[in-house]
Amino acid sequence: MGMRKVLSIMLSICLVLGLIAPMASAEEQKAKLAEKASSAIVIERDTGEVIFDKNSNEKLPPASMTKIMTMLLIMDAIDKEALAYEDVVRTSEYAASMGGSQIFLEPGEEMTVRDMLKAIAVASANDASVAMAEHIAGTEEEFVSMMNQRAADLGLKNTNFMNTNGLPAENHYTTAYDLAMISKELLKYEDITQFTEFTRII
Repeated sequence: MGMRKVLSIMLSICLVLGLIAPMASAEEQKAKLAEKASSAIVIERDTGEVIFDKNSNEKLPPASMTKIMTMLLIMDAIDKEALAYEDVVRTSEYAASMGGSQIFLEPGEEMTVRDMLKAIAVASANDASVAMAEHIAGTEEEFVSMMNQRAADLGLKNTNFMNTNGLPAENHYTTAYDLAMISKELLKYEDITQFTEFTRII
C-alpha cells in the first residue's frame, strides 16, 4: 500500500473518531474502524496515548511506510547539522535502478536534500530514498543498519528493516504500533510538515 493511501486512511480514521453518532456508542463506533485492516492503530501525537488499537503488534511488511524511518534519519542528520537542506545529492547508478514508485532520477543527476525530501514524502520515491541513504551513510546497507539501530533506540522490538524504501524483501517487517512510534518521533521535527502537508491534500 502506498504512503499516500495509508496516510489518507489514517486521516479518515481520525475524522471518523471525531464524529458524534447519537445512535451508536463509542465502543460500537470503534469496532467499525478499520474493519478490513488486519492491523491498525491511532495514537495521540504528543503523548502517544493509544486511542484505537487492532492487532497493532502484528508483524507485517511496511511497504512504502518504511520511508517514515528513512525520513526520520534524514531529519536527525539535519538536526545534528551533518546535513543541510541545500546540500546537493548525487544519484548513483544503483539508486537510479530502484524501479517502483520513483521520480526517474538518472545516474549522476543531482538534486538538493530539500527536493529529495519532497520526492520521498510526496512521490514515495524509491530512487530518492536510496540516493539520500547513500549520501548520508555511504551505502544503503550502512543506512539500513542505522535505521535498525534507531528503531532499537526507540525501544521497538518488532521491527527489522532490510532496505530504505519498502520494496519487497525477506525479513523486512514492522508493526502498526512501531510505525506509530516512528511517526511520533518524526513529527518532533516540525520542519517535516512542510513536506508531509503535500500528502494530506493529494
